[in-house]
Amino acid sequence: MKARLSVIPAALCAAFAFMPLHAETTKDLERVKVSLVAPPLVHAHEQATEAAPRVVQFRMEIVEKKVVIDDQGTTLQAMTFNGTLPGPTMVVHEGDYVELTLVNPATNVMAHNVDFHAATGALGGAKLTNVNPGEEAVLRFKADRPGVFVYHCAPEGMVPWHVVSGMHGTIMILPREGLKDGNGQPLHYDRVYTIGEFDFYVPKDENGKYKDFASLPESFPDTIEVMETLTPSHVVFNGRVGAIAGENALPAKVGESVLFIHSQANRDTRPHLIGGHADWVWEHGKFNNMPWRDLETWFIRGGSAGAAFYTFKQPGVYAYVNHNLIEAFYKGAAGHVKVEGDWNDDYMKQIKAPGPIISTPW
Repeated sequence: MKARLSVIPAALCAAFAFMPLHAETTKDLERVKVSLVAPPLVHAHEQATEAAPRVVQFRMEIVEKKVVIDDQGTTLQAMTFNGTLPGPTMVVHEGDYVELTLVNPATNVMAHNVDFHAATGALGGAKLTNVNPGEEAVLRFKADRPGVFVYHCAPEGMVPWHVVSGMHGTIMILPREGLKDGNGQPLHYDRVYTIGEFDFYVPKDENGKYKDFASLPESFPDTIEVMETLTPSHVVFNGRVGAIAGENALPAKVGESVLFIHSQANRDTRPHLIGGHADWVWEHGKFNNMPWRDLETWFIRGGSAGAAFYTFKQPGVYAYVNHNLIEAFYKGAAGHVKVEGDWNDDYMKQIKAPGPIISTPW
């Protein structure tokens, strides 16, 4: 196994042992336990609040398991938060405190941690949450800036492998007054969906067939070789080809507003809703910034999350894709939104069905 260069200086890691302690700031705050749910769904939450800041407690278990990632039965030795790809989305409000219990069961074989891009200090919490199999750690941080942010596993020297093997998710920190459009008017969503995009790097054997590994450590050397080509074997939403397509399409109704949270922890991507738009887009994912309006395709930088708000006006099946169409059609980066309701001819109407040419030149 080749040595891996650490991007975290040893001196910086050692410095965390000498961080000064400050007076407890949360002892009088309300504490609320929230149960996480599997994506694409998001746990119940208030979009706006007049309540005082509180401590929101989450518990997340690390699950190492083999998963099937396409209809051909290709397998991946995955590492996950709570057993899902992506990990569950957490929602709090600006000024709240996030308190996470991170559990690494004794049945796992790898050490893990979590780096919150929303957090300040200690490598996003990664240095304070290093847990070996059979251990747990509790991290608390203040949600001091609103937006959608990525979190991911970041063990020293092995960050890329853990991230592209499934270990990333999102946290949404809402403004206390809720979301607003570019004119300062309140926005309310009827549904919210999490879409975590993954680039997978599954090795092939000498016959060109994808390899099936018996264990996570066994998969490491060959997977690293494929990763270093920077050419993914699969690019998928929510862990596998078709995870949110066909029978798994995301439901909605005409007149409903949907907030799409889209994250990619490793590569850039370009979400697009075929047949629709994004009424308002926080392309950088940060709610203190003015949202863009009426975008056809938006850009999510690798290592970040974005949010798009759209009110559906027509029924039908909408394709939600990465508009690198090669990755959408041949690698798996596509899903569906199935919208129920009545058709409005004012938006679109077929004037003549396909048939023989009878029109004259203009």
